[in-house]
Amino acid sequence: MNILLERLKENVSAVIPIVVIVLILNFTLVPLETLTILRFLVGAVLLILGLSLFLVGVDIGITPLGSLTGSSLVKTNKLWIVLSVGFILAFFISLAEPGLLVLANQVGLVTAGQITSAELLIIVSIGLAVLVSLGFVRIFMSIPLYKWLMVCYVFVFILSLFSSPEFLAIAFDASGATTGILAVPFILALSVGVAGLRRDSKASEKDSFGLVAIASVGAIMSVLILGLFSGAREFATAQLELVRIGGRSVLHPFIRLIPGAVWESFVSILPLLVGLIVLQKFLFKLAPRPFRRMLKGFVYAFIGLFLFLDGVNGGFMEVASELGYRLAQRTNKLPLVVTGFGLGFVTIVAEPAVFVLTHQIEEVTAGYVKRKAVASALSLGVGTAVALSILRILVPGIKLWHYLLPGYIVALGMMYFVPKLFVGIAFDAGGVATGPMTATFILAFTQGAASAFEGANVLSDGFGMIALVAMAPIITLQALGLIFQARSRKEGVDSSAG
Repeated sequence: MNILLERLKENVSAVIPIVVIVLILNFTLVPLETLTILRFLVGAVLLILGLSLFLVGVDIGITPLGSLTGSSLVKTNKLWIVLSVGFILAFFISLAEPGLLVLANQVGLVTAGQITSAELLIIVSIGLAVLVSLGFVRIFMSIPLYKWLMVCYVFVFILSLFSSPEFLAIAFDASGATTGILAVPFILALSVGVAGLRRDSKASEKDSFGLVAIASVGAIMSVLILGLFSGAREFATAQLELVRIGGRSVLHPFIRLIPGAVWESFVSILPLLVGLIVLQKFLFKLAPRPFRRMLKGFVYAFIGLFLFLDGVNGGFMEVASELGYRLAQRTNKLPLVVTGFGLGFVTIVAEPAVFVLTHQIEEVTAGYVKRKAVASALSLGVGTAVALSILRILVPGIKLWHYLLPGYIVALGMMYFVPKLFVGIAFDAGGVATGPMTATFILAFTQGAASAFEGANVLSDGFGMIALVAMAPIITLQALGLIFQARSRKEGVDSSAG
């Protein structure tokens, strides 16, 4: 019960800033229908309850599954078993990631089914699982993370040269969405266990970071490869009216969406549950009490995911789309850009995973890099990323690669000068930044804005925001790593441990 209350407080803090911004806009620039606002508030409550229950399930069921798997696989001392089991679990973890489920549904909606949600989920999950397995190989073979990431991103940029703008936007967004509130703690738990393959404890500490970054590259590669093999497509994009829910009562859309949300949650959680049961029989052999606790965690995760999907699709994202659409129609576009910046700024501050990350950095640097400094830098970076996404919609000449190419050149170049521990933390932080608020409300907001312009492409212009949000922490935290290095040298402290 204490865990649930703690998660409720965290998620209330995450959602309240969004609610405040919506209500301010409703009473000032963009008056909305009462029915729409009421649905938004119901959706927000369901989202808070759903995320809280889901995260409790992750805490007591799914993350322990990752930790036990990692430590048990190490005991086998057989790399092929580590790779195969890691691949299977990473694949199913990706399928159950709430942020990716929302993104896949949005892609299917906006492309009018030309790219189905199931197609995107499977392709992205395969890419993530392959790179997770290869990440284990990197740990086992003692390959430095920065060299591995450099090779991966060079390959990504080569693929990008032959990709359409639509697939480029979806690929980088999928990368951020798939490393969310479920995948990140699971992969981190798995990587800590697998890092035990290394006998060097200092190396094991460094290797416990970076697997999330490697996994996210797999999502990018898989979608870009899908685009190459599927050939040129002419996408007929759906407009805002397809996103809106409709109905005469406040609860109508939520009730109508229950069967779909239950089925989607069941299909997402079931493979992980089967995996737990199989591993318990052949590998874990836990006592009945801890095993029942893990099973209870899966029940919480199922109920939470159902409530989350119902709340998000029933009213939460509808308001985001309409706000983006209505603000984009105004003659003065400044409120649209400012609102985008504000949404990015407040959501990253309120993300529970960011709170954990900032404490982690303060601890690793022995207080040299303060938690508040990290949080402030992340807020400015993510707020700027969302504002730049809106600017890309307003100015047709600005393409997504105009941001991503120089951004990743800077990020990859910094790896050679930053303390190596910061490299892993920074690239992992890209997944932390793209949490459930980014993958739901802000994504729908940017798509709504793109729908307001006849010349804009909802697919290539409406997507891509998550990609920029994921890139911002990589640059920001590596910059903080340089600051830490400079300060520690000045004070005669060895920063190489980082």
